[in-house]
Amino acid sequence: MIVAVLAGGRSSEHDVSLDSAASVREALRAAGHEVRMVELRRDGTWWHGGEEVTLRAGRGLLDADVAFPVLHGPFGEDGTVQGLLELLDVPYVGSGVAASAVCMDKLLLKDLMASSGIPQVAYGRPEDELDIGWPRWVKPARLGSSVGIVRVDRPEDFAGAVRVAREHDPRVIVEAHATGIEVECSVLGGEASVPGEISLATGGWYDYEAKYTPGAMELVVPARISAAATERVRELAVRAFTIAGCEGLARVDFFVDGDTVLLNELNTMPGMTQTSVWGKLWEAAGVPYPEALDRLCALAVERFERARSYRF
Repeated sequence: MIVAVLAGGRSSEHDVSLDSAASVREALRAAGHEVRMVELRRDGTWWHGGEEVTLRAGRGLLDADVAFPVLHGPFGEDGTVQGLLELLDVPYVGSGVAASAVCMDKLLLKDLMASSGIPQVAYGRPEDELDIGWPRWVKPARLGSSVGIVRVDRPEDFAGAVRVAREHDPRVIVEAHATGIEVECSVLGGEASVPGEISLATGGWYDYEAKYTPGAMELVVPARISAAATERVRELAVRAFTIAGCEGLARVDFFVDGDTVLLNELNTMPGMTQTSVWGKLWEAAGVPYPEALDRLCALAVERFERARSYRF
């Protein structure tokens, strides 16, 4: 199978995307696929083999059988590129336009989860009258990799934290501080992996440096939680994935305190670097990384063929 791997993008997670895409490229090659790398530069242009790619509706992408958009953040993970790939008429890995857009926006996702009764961290908007105590967390609503996040310990620092978040995104979410440990669960084709626990070498919180610096984070698999909490994490991961309309893959993040499990976030294109959690959890479940990516490509083609059977 010929796979066009999309890397880079216009968001602040451009460099992380390049690292993720390099890992995906090597794993796909190990699985026997031919890979064609496409760099989405910061100016929005697409390049392959030193030449700018011409995109024509209905004409596919570099004769690839499937596209793998290894893109994080706005202009890549938020439904925009997914919509373009739909217009190009090429199968692609991951969630479609609507699910990508909803899951990228933490406010929209949490509103959706609340309407479905999914237990989650208390949240609101900066202008709301929030009774969530201190400390609390202020985040750009549509960024990942912990970019622009500020922990606020005192009321007098709240406005400044909101200003910092709004430097990245006009939409801002405020969340309560959660107790317990951070647990993550990978989803592949609607199936949940064994949960893993995030353990930080230097304490603190799971910020950008901890996520992408080798050795800064240890993934403990299986997570050191009760059997009941483990099953609850896996159940809620699949439920959230289904409610949001996701397809292919996701990483679902939780806070676990005893047997209490709270949903934190759902990422439709999580980090795919050598230090990233998604692939490690599947490897712990007995699915090697190349095999997991091979399955994702097959699922993308199946969805594409299934969609063509409908008379939209």
